[in-house]
Amino acid sequence: MTNLKTLFAAPIVALAFTAVPAIAESEELIDAMEGYVMFQEYHGATIRPEQIPADHWENITIVDTRDADQYAQDHIPGAINIEWRQILERRDELPTDEQVLVYCNTGTLSAQAGLMLRLAGMNNVRILQGGFTGFQKAGGFEANARAQALAQEAADEAAE
Repeated sequence: MTNLKTLFAAPIVALAFTAVPAIAESEELIDAMEGYVMFQEYHGATIRPEQIPADHWENITIVDTRDADQYAQDHIPGAINIEWRQILERRDELPTDEQVLVYCNTGTLSAQAGLMLRLAGMNNVRILQGGFTGFQKAGGFEANARAQALAQEAADEAAE
């Protein structure tokens, strides 16, 4: 299970190694990161495919943060493609009044995109834990129904 330390380590390390020195000294950036980490609920920014009922997917703006070639090869049906590096400059294309779900192949790049959007004030953004690979393995749009069925089977077996 991913925890906040693991989830946000990659983006913070990436910032530390790629940011210009002026950004590292920015009190606004430091305050924003501290505020986000200190008051963010545990796993508040992540969601597993199993947690999303099939009929809820149609009310979510799904953003594939991989490059255009990977998106063209295969993606979650209904997803739009905004590469993670462009997510801030294109954030005006995303709704603020409904859930936005970002994903990549495994969750690493989308975690960076999600963190950036959430630090930019978009608290309606969630990161698909496990990314596209996890979505497929879990059963796609039917992941929630599959997980519920497995839980019911386990409960039935335990009751016997």
